[in-house]
Amino acid sequence: MTQTLTISLTGTTDLPPGKIAAIVTSLEMFARPPERPDPPGLEGFALERIGADELDRYLAMYRRLGESWMWFSRLVKPRGEVAAILGDANVETYMVRREGADHGLLELDFRVAGEAELAFFGLDEAVVGKGAGRWLMNRALALAWAKPIGRFWVHTCTLDHPSAPEFYQRSGFTVFKRGVEVDDDPRLKGQMRPDCAPHHPVIG
Repeated sequence: MTQTLTISLTGTTDLPPGKIAAIVTSLEMFARPPERPDPPGLEGFALERIGADELDRYLAMYRRLGESWMWFSRLVKPRGEVAAILGDANVETYMVRREGADHGLLELDFRVAGEAELAFFGLDEAVVGKGAGRWLMNRALALAWAKPIGRFWVHTCTLDHPSAPEFYQRSGFTVFKRGVEVDDDPRLKGQMRPDCAPHHPVIG
């Protein structure tokens, strides 16, 4: 059953128990920005494309990266639906590899003709702060604009890392839309650990 909620545009709107909310910021670009050099010391990093046959590996990395920032859209989908996305020829999913281990995730969605969505972009704590974010964005931009697209876009939200909007803007994206997203708290349904993202406490 679909529930509705009237949101006040001039004050606070109380949510029912079991719900979480976020402000979603969408950003876009219409041409590839000038190339920026990779930070030094990242010669050991590489991308490895994966598909539906590596669903467990994908979900493990998705959970590992996302539990701090309430990534849950793929965790609440049936496994078959996620596998179908990974197996779609118009979706490119990559693991970030370093020293024989997985350290990040990049997913580009080309299912809308003429567009690319930066669907998922994340790195684990072991490589954050070493310039790996810029390295990965350089690859994302190159892969996206190698296709016949006229628009590359991404969205982030207030549940995500607080520096994400600034990072995307430094990378050449421009903000074009803001919205409110309300959903069920996945921690109450056992889809994420109850102690995930303690900066957004559970209200059952």
